[in-house]
Amino acid sequence: MSAVEGVRAARGEPLVVLEHVDKWFGELHVLRDINLSVDRGEVVVVIGPSGSGKSTLCRAINRLETIQNGEITLDGQPLPQEGKALAGLRAEVGMVFQSFNLFAHKSVLDNVTLGPIKVRGQKRPEAEQRGKQLLDRVGVGAQASKFPAQLSGGQQQRVAIARALAMEPKVMLFDEPTSALDPEMIKEVLDVMVELAGQGITMLCVTHEMGFAKAVANRVIFMDQGQIVEENNPHDFFDHPKSERTRDFLSKILGH
Repeated sequence: MSAVEGVRAARGEPLVVLEHVDKWFGELHVLRDINLSVDRGEVVVVIGPSGSGKSTLCRAINRLETIQNGEITLDGQPLPQEGKALAGLRAEVGMVFQSFNLFAHKSVLDNVTLGPIKVRGQKRPEAEQRGKQLLDRVGVGAQASKFPAQLSGGQQQRVAIARALAMEPKVMLFDEPTSALDPEMIKEVLDVMVELAGQGITMLCVTHEMGFAKAVANRVIFMDQGQIVEENNPHDFFDHPKSERTRDFLSKILGH
């Protein structure tokens, strides 16, 4: 059994559920009646043109964006509005952004241990031991004492992944994690993500990397103009797209 097949076998009940979710920015209706569930251990890849609502969808799941209609639940619980409960939610939802968002004035190891110490209440020695293990896991253990500016973009993004994993989240959200990277750095980040998927971590990934989607996703979702146009397993999605809009999009991106 391959790693990805193992993940499929381990899939369980819905972990993240969005029901009739709407989001506006002023007059712009960016999420339109979104219904989506992500099962425990599932890897869902979201693709679509710029401005289709992909990143907003990702950010709504940990309330970096508020929604106007509908409900989002994590592990059966509605997302809290504010305060300590919201901080607790963010501890359960790991987020990796396209721009790394590391603290420039803190070392790599301090970036990784800050959340577990401040939010989870871990003792520093325990957090540092775990942090070093995670940095080793993503291939940047030798950079632990350096500052982010001393690392390449690919290394910084792998640190960001380790930082998210340090909180032991229930789900990992990736918002175009390779779009700010040079081509030679993209593979090193995608390799880490492939490994995480093989280990059964629940993942929602917004990405333009179609090879990653084909290789790792349990399900591919195509969004356009704030709506989910089509979703399917990778084989059927890429080889037998149902909608004309999906076929048009794929012909443009796969033709290059």
